[in-house]
Amino acid sequence: MGRIETWRPNMKTFLTTGTVFLASLALLLGQSPQGSNEALWQAARDGDTLGITAALTKGANVNAKSRYDVTALIFASGSGRLDAVKLLVSRGADVNAQDTFYRARAAEMAISNGHVDVAVFLLQNGAEGDSALAMGVQSNQEALVNAAVAGKVSRQALQSALTLAGTMKREALAPLIKAALDKLPPETAPTFTVNPAVMPKYAGNYRDAASGVAATVTVQSDVVMLQVQGQPAVRLVPTAANVFRVVEVNATLTFNERGGLVESIHLVQGPVNLTLARVMADATSPATAAAETGPPPSMLPPAKVARPTGPRNWPSFRGDASAGNGDGQRAITEWDAATGKNIKWKTPIPGIATSSPIVWGNRVFTTTAVSGAGDNSFRTGLYGDVKPVDDLSPHEWKIYCLDKATGKVLWERSAVKGAPQTKRHPKSSQASSTPVTDGRRVIAVFGPAGVMIAWDYSGRELWRVNLGTLDSGWFFDPAFQWGHSSSPIIYRNSVILQADVQKGAFVAAWDVATGKPLWKTERADEISTWGTPTIARTVDGRDVLVTNGTKIRGYDPSSGKQLWTLGPNSEITIGTPVAGNGLVYVTGGYPPVRPIYAVRPGAEGDILLQKGQESNQSIAWSNLTEGTYIPTPLLYDGYLFTLNNNGVISAYDAQTGKRAFRGRVGEGGAFSSSPVGADGRLYIASEDGEVYVISATPDLKQLAKNDMKEVIMATPAISDGLIVLRTMGHLYGVGQ
Repeated sequence: MGRIETWRPNMKTFLTTGTVFLASLALLLGQSPQGSNEALWQAARDGDTLGITAALTKGANVNAKSRYDVTALIFASGSGRLDAVKLLVSRGADVNAQDTFYRARAAEMAISNGHVDVAVFLLQNGAEGDSALAMGVQSNQEALVNAAVAGKVSRQALQSALTLAGTMKREALAPLIKAALDKLPPETAPTFTVNPAVMPKYAGNYRDAASGVAATVTVQSDVVMLQVQGQPAVRLVPTAANVFRVVEVNATLTFNERGGLVESIHLVQGPVNLTLARVMADATSPATAAAETGPPPSMLPPAKVARPTGPRNWPSFRGDASAGNGDGQRAITEWDAATGKNIKWKTPIPGIATSSPIVWGNRVFTTTAVSGAGDNSFRTGLYGDVKPVDDLSPHEWKIYCLDKATGKVLWERSAVKGAPQTKRHPKSSQASSTPVTDGRRVIAVFGPAGVMIAWDYSGRELWRVNLGTLDSGWFFDPAFQWGHSSSPIIYRNSVILQADVQKGAFVAAWDVATGKPLWKTERADEISTWGTPTIARTVDGRDVLVTNGTKIRGYDPSSGKQLWTLGPNSEITIGTPVAGNGLVYVTGGYPPVRPIYAVRPGAEGDILLQKGQESNQSIAWSNLTEGTYIPTPLLYDGYLFTLNNNGVISAYDAQTGKRAFRGRVGEGGAFSSSPVGADGRLYIASEDGEVYVISATPDLKQLAKNDMKEVIMATPAISDGLIVLRTMGHLYGVGQ
């Protein structure tokens, strides 16, 4: 065994030297080392060991870093490619390389995606084990804990893991951790100690106002403990005055103190940067649909809001211009799916879809995708898993036309049959794009099938366009496919689609009557996004097409010419821009920034805010920390309402950006459906299928809670006395 250990470093030295020589030879032969690196990363994602060997032979650097410093080993580990991981490690891959976005190592990425065998191998081959140990305790993986305690792990991590094992009642794991602790040499004095007499000042409840993230700090036997939103408590390790580390997740907490009182915690973990304010003992957290703070009188909307009357259609995602406004449509407040109260009809729809229904006249349209394998698996809730649903069985994509009065299916059409070109996110579907209609034809995009199709109102197909492969997924690792969801919009004589994919993103327009291409604009520097574009009108009456993305952009909708750009924005954008009051509002709720921008659509060029600015000639106001993630905001009754995934709803003065009030919808759960407004009320559906009706006023009074008993991801449609709700299994018509 000793001979092997002596021999391996020499072999690594030889391989490293050989790689440098081959890289130089590749340059002489005109081959691109960067191209070889790209091939290496792709082979690592695919688990292609022959491809890895070929790429290294052609000059690829085994530790070459892609976007955010992701290495081939991190790619292979996250995808569970054990043979590829073994090969890369044997060729000198750095097992402790960290990316710069999540600050994760290969072992941590493997564990996050359920690949324990990969993580164990990495731990056995020199990977640092602090985070892996904590993750092993949390997931109750004895093999992972054994590998971690036998490798590179710190005393602090072992102590925290032992506490965690006790809290989570991991009886089989605690002795393993205790034995590893007992084998360590006597503990030396820590680099920094906290006087036990001052520790009580840290104890208390803290909350981040933007996201609703709550934390509790306690002091137990001169040890400071942190518990975040019901997660197991972890030990805080002091590193400086008022500064602590959470070893398990590589986070730093700084307690901000004034006058002897700790007022807040500043939490930094990779790109996550939160300030959690202390909740004073006499303060109450927001109750269900209760406002946190009342606005000053100057921020209240007009006492009387003019509301349109007369029947109106709901022709696209969130209705006209994605506005989500159902005023004057006689939307009711209460109904009961179980008893049938105010349920006018209920129609089963096969398959699963997260697309929303649309309404025109006496017709309701909806789409779906039916898995040949019958895989209707779907995960709701607040989680960060990235692994897609691995169902590439033959699917059938369909569109349904229903009678609005009765829910009777007037016609259904099979749009495409075949295997999806991409996998889907566990909280998404293979039919996520909402159709659009102009009253003469209905157009639907089926991204995973790569087609856009138009039918007339009798169900006769008018035209179809081949869109190519719309492969949208995780910016960090393109192997994690999540599916396309941006919906088409109709502008004058054209239908416009935003297609932000892993490679070759574009926005394009086709003739609405014939499907003939009108224009196409490449978005070469854009990555996968999921928002639907919006038409905004400038003060001088010009129309601008606004798209959300890692850069927010304005285009001429008639030609596709880019007019302006704005950044920074989140790396994942889902919400649709909303126009009104001479502004267009765009949000993002994912790191590195979580912005809300109120943009004057008549802007030109790069309208970037300079450091320290919150507004400029093109931006009326901005907020870089309180943007929301999935639901599209709602401009209603003088406020911009935003809804976070955890049910926190905020209202901002639409003209100034000043936050007016905030509260929480419901008593927990997750929210992906976008809010809509009608007659002074907000309609908000949770993923669990509870539709809350809330007053659009500072008290955010809950007027009703209507339980549909099925998952809801789609946004409701409101038209002429009817609320159309799409659950995962049915379409409902709700009204008197």
